[in-house]
Amino acid sequence: MDLLLILTYTALCVAIFKIFKIPLNKWTVPTAVLGGVLLIGTLLLLMNYNHPFTPVARQIFVTTPIVPSVRGPVVEVPVVANQPLKRGDVLFRIDDTRYREVVQEKRAQVTAATADRDRTKGEYLRYKEGYDKGGAFTRSELDIREQLYLAAEAKLAARQADLTKAEYDLSETVIRAPSDGYVTQVALRPGMMAVPLPLRPVMVFINSSDSAYVGAFNQRSLLRIAEGFEAEVIFPAVPGRVFKGRVSQVLPNIGEGQFQAQGQLFTTASLMGQGRAFVQVELDDQIDQYSLPDGASAEMAVYSDQFTHVSIIRRVLLRMKSWQNYLFLEH
Repeated sequence: MDLLLILTYTALCVAIFKIFKIPLNKWTVPTAVLGGVLLIGTLLLLMNYNHPFTPVARQIFVTTPIVPSVRGPVVEVPVVANQPLKRGDVLFRIDDTRYREVVQEKRAQVTAATADRDRTKGEYLRYKEGYDKGGAFTRSELDIREQLYLAAEAKLAARQADLTKAEYDLSETVIRAPSDGYVTQVALRPGMMAVPLPLRPVMVFINSSDSAYVGAFNQRSLLRIAEGFEAEVIFPAVPGRVFKGRVSQVLPNIGEGQFQAQGQLFTTASLMGQGRAFVQVELDDQIDQYSLPDGASAEMAVYSDQFTHVSIIRRVLLRMKSWQNYLFLEH
């Protein structure tokens, strides 16, 4: 773009010198050169500040590490890598033999606890009825039967809780998709041991509804970036195309400034990194037809509401960069 401006200005100067027959001397030529430097420099400075650009942009996506909540050998992995999934689709299954046995055992315990509760309840009601009628039962005997009944009730509640947990563990032997998306790089195979360790997920799930286009802009540009401003995005993978969009938000923090409680003091080195501001753009144009991989790199420009006539320079420059993506050498 700089070369294009210089050539345009040079052609304009040549035309003016010829039309008006201006002599070429030590005054006119330096004046024309100095005027070109000031004019082009001013235009470029206005463009860079009011219509910022960043080559550091990317489509980002959210992943969910799949960690089973129960332990056991994997018996089936029906999921196919990179195939679209709906929420609730089966990812893999863990051998549920011992979990089914536990459920059966807990159900038997609940049945026994229910019978014991019903028996002690019946005795308590019989003693209470006799005591209320002034029969042969004493208050002490009634209290004993009441305590036995309450103990049986509490035991039944505990057994039911154990059964609920056992049924939950059994249901967790079938691991399902947490949302719409897909699984990539599936290395899990039947026979492998799946364990509930947060640091050892067995696969990674990509959520299809959480992707976004984010650019990292110089902090000097923040006064000219706001929600709703027009934006354009180009992708190295789609040369010759410029995709229009809008700024959906300017993220309210910069990662280099985060501070967490730890056993060390905040040092000067912690303040050295400048960091860039993250700007999220929502595309208006459809891009699905290009089948770009999640995480594709991009370049991004934002057009503010100041000096709008200068934005034409940025637009031309962005389109030139997009066409340049056709030219590359693989190292």
